[in-house]
Amino acid sequence: MSADLTMAMRLTRLQNRLTARFATLARPATAFISQPEPRSIGAFAKGRQLVAGNFLFAGYLVEAPNKSIWDIAAPDPEFDDELHGFAWLDDLAAVGDLKTRTAAQGWTWQWIDRFGNGRGPGWTPDLTGRRMIRWISHALFLLHGRDKSQSDAFYRSLAQQANFLGRRWPAALPGLPRFEALTGLLYAGLTLEGMERHADPAAKALARECKSLIDTMGGIPTRNPEELLEVFTLLTWAAAALREVGQEPLEAHEAAIERIAPTLRTLRHADGSLARFHGGGKGLEGRLDSALAASGTHERNPDGLSMGYARLAAGRTSVIVDASVPPLGRASGQAHASTLAFEMTSGRRPVVVNCGSGASFGAEWRRAGRATPSHSTLSLEGYSSARLGEARARAEWLVDAPTRVPIQIGHAPDGTRFEGGHDGYLKTHGLTHARVLELTFDGRGMVGEDALYAIDEHDHRRFDQRLTDSKLQGVPFQIRFHLHPDVDATIDMGGAAVSLALKSGEMWIFRHDGRGVLTLDPSVYLEKGRLRPRASAQIVLSHRATGYATKLRWSLSKAQDSGISLRDLNRDDPLTQPDSSD
Repeated sequence: MSADLTMAMRLTRLQNRLTARFATLARPATAFISQPEPRSIGAFAKGRQLVAGNFLFAGYLVEAPNKSIWDIAAPDPEFDDELHGFAWLDDLAAVGDLKTRTAAQGWTWQWIDRFGNGRGPGWTPDLTGRRMIRWISHALFLLHGRDKSQSDAFYRSLAQQANFLGRRWPAALPGLPRFEALTGLLYAGLTLEGMERHADPAAKALARECKSLIDTMGGIPTRNPEELLEVFTLLTWAAAALREVGQEPLEAHEAAIERIAPTLRTLRHADGSLARFHGGGKGLEGRLDSALAASGTHERNPDGLSMGYARLAAGRTSVIVDASVPPLGRASGQAHASTLAFEMTSGRRPVVVNCGSGASFGAEWRRAGRATPSHSTLSLEGYSSARLGEARARAEWLVDAPTRVPIQIGHAPDGTRFEGGHDGYLKTHGLTHARVLELTFDGRGMVGEDALYAIDEHDHRRFDQRLTDSKLQGVPFQIRFHLHPDVDATIDMGGAAVSLALKSGEMWIFRHDGRGVLTLDPSVYLEKGRLRPRASAQIVLSHRATGYATKLRWSLSKAQDSGISLRDLNRDDPLTQPDSSD
């Protein structure tokens, strides 16, 4: 990290703290104008674990029974961020009994006492916005049984945070952090007596951000589906808060909601979860359905790309493909080298997945999760389709990424056909990766073809040099199909096929054309909210490119005795222990 960037970050932190302390001089809020309504959905099991002293944040578990949440030594800055953002209030409110209420109240007023004057890491615009949304949403839960002095301290702190946001929201990074800051400020302006002056500027700023950061197809620069869901959720909460006080969202605000909803439907698998690309997970349980219902928008995108993703769906099967160039510049800080990777779900069971974001498991897992071999696509041995550059502001940007990703979606004789290519290996090897996927009309089968081409004379020369370097042995490559941990995979037919048994009772068969070498290798599933990566498996087709055109064909199809529809009664076990990843 450069000295200039480090200095800029220190200056930002200083400005945040000074602004937070000056905000205490302003006139405090005294009451709520309107009755705030909780809209966020918490997890009952997580709430019970918190009260039991099991604090699981940012992939770290700290066991501290009978200890305040603020007495914990945070093992990582992201752990601190999750504490000070107060999203855990949703989980405590989901339980809602006397014990959890007592914990929520105690930890909230302890925060006011310890950090209320601008101390601690929680004074950033995005964390302050996230915290205010929870405090206001769960105000009845928090204020129940509190005396006047405690209530006054609560309102005084809310006013201070509102005044802080009124001055510092422009310092939040564009994207989700800024939407969090502005939504928190809007909540304060609409609900707190004495803070009304913040409502109109916040609503206008929110509309401007919608216009500048949400593109015409309802996408965001990071191309992170889970981040898009979080932005969408905030916009629907802000719109509902405005309507509750008799105001309508501004046109750009409403238009952004109408653009995002169809895109999220494209990015939703058959099981209701989001596709896991570019640092995003499957999304909090119930949040996607809740946000889509709250939006009142029922449109779907026409055939084509949504935020750079293609969707093939038929019967009980959904396939989502990363079919565009990766995010660029600052937006690529958490992006993955996943071009042309796909995920496939059958009913409510994920089958083929990407490994996912390893950010919550440390820097090495984060880097590994971003590499092409951690995705269900082709990679040249030792290379990713994009590389990680120098770390900037706690993130490594992608460099040398594909610049051309031509795609075409149309009809196959018995289904839907996707064709795509990318030039991520052109500079290094003179090779273009092309992928074809065909999903049958009934969703019972998919045929794929992966090819490497050296197209023109310039590419031929570069590939020939690579061929010479390999002593004419060819350029080794692998096509990987990472499997969800719940898929039971076994090699059949003397190594010519792999049987995939799902918990629903379905059986899928993977076959190939025999040109490559088929193996079933270990893999990992990097799932947010777990203590450690989950063991899984991957199907790997290995081969060498020895000419200007190399092709491998493969297929995934349901076994003949798998029914057209199944009652999937094998329910997933609920989270009852924080270390349930074992």
